[in-house]
Amino acid sequence: MAPAVTEKKKLTYEDYLKTPEDERYELIEGELVMTPSPVPRHQRISGRLEFELRKFTTENDLGEVFDAPCDVYLDDENVVQPDILFISKDRLNIIGEKNIQGAPDIAIEIISESSAYRDFVQKKRLYARFGVREYWIVIPEEESIQIYILKDNAYTLHSTSRKHETLESYTLKELKMELKNIF
Repeated sequence: MAPAVTEKKKLTYEDYLKTPEDERYELIEGELVMTPSPVPRHQRISGRLEFELRKFTTENDLGEVFDAPCDVYLDDENVVQPDILFISKDRLNIIGEKNIQGAPDIAIEIISESSAYRDFVQKKRLYARFGVREYWIVIPEEESIQIYILKDNAYTLHSTSRKHETLESYTLKELKMELKNIF
């Protein structure tokens, strides 16, 4: 007799809301994924990046910057928490009382040992599908940031900037960030 094949039940946003508040989770394609606490280097890079982005976007009245943990509700089976995200001034209506309701303009993920596959493959695919215009992947070990731009529902590599170079965003046209201040 052949073994019975059981189909794993996809979880929904309602299930996600029942997760413990003292742990960090994401819901990707209906699967609940626990995210371990970031290491100090990750947090240092995240804080510096967020500071530079927040300063630039505030001084130029461009929109809002958020950092994790902040739920981004893409649909009932996909709720993510990018390390940093930017929402442009003309799209601030997606900021809800309890979460961000739709794709941010820019999503930034800082790679860690436990998140590399999820950030490089799963979330990259997910962000493209839901229309995140610009996706940054920060690679601490290489002291580099890759910027991907959404074109025809897929990402193309716009640039790779390293520690002693200047990062320039496609979406935030005037942003010039010295990466020696980040890494």
